[in-house]
Amino acid sequence: MSFQHNVKLPRERIAVLIGKGGRVKQDIEKRCGVAIEVDSESGDAVITTGENKPVEQIEMFKAVEIISAISRGFSPQRAMRLLEEEEMLFQQIDLRDYTGRSPSALERVKGRIIGEGGKSRRTIEELSGASMSVYGHTVSLIGTYHEVRLATDAIDMLCRGSMHKSVYNMLQEARRRDKMDRMRLWEDDKRDVEESEIMEEKET
Repeated sequence: MSFQHNVKLPRERIAVLIGKGGRVKQDIEKRCGVAIEVDSESGDAVITTGENKPVEQIEMFKAVEIISAISRGFSPQRAMRLLEEEEMLFQQIDLRDYTGRSPSALERVKGRIIGEGGKSRRTIEELSGASMSVYGHTVSLIGTYHEVRLATDAIDMLCRGSMHKSVYNMLQEARRRDKMDRMRLWEDDKRDVEESEIMEEKET
């Protein structure tokens, strides 16, 4: 059974998807088990299941996500993060949902998200763990569900006018809670192992 999906790329992102000597496109095809046809005039990338590929070797949805990520400003290297773990996902936020059609409002919001010298974007990436690309009227994210949710909350706060300090504090508190939860899980696992060892000793 054959499947097909179409992703529209901005003209300036077509060469990035293809890569030098076609290497990026070929790498996606090989790793995802798909075939990609790119129309350099229209910017359409048509993704189909590769011929005679076993179903278990086909990552159609991942291929669509990787190409979508590249189309929204991610480098191929960062987009390939989507193949690192099964839980990795791609999410796109349309900033026009906050700014309407006003170009000046869009640029102002983008400026808040990026920050002076890219400081805000880097901080959100470091504290949330998600990779971020601000491109055109969108902000796109790559990460686990938890990482993307944190970054989305941070972007939502900035778009609604929150101070950068408040956003960073929210992210730092979330990271502190995550660390405490991991410590608690580690302690629970350790206690379970110790109790199991005690029970084994009693039985012998």
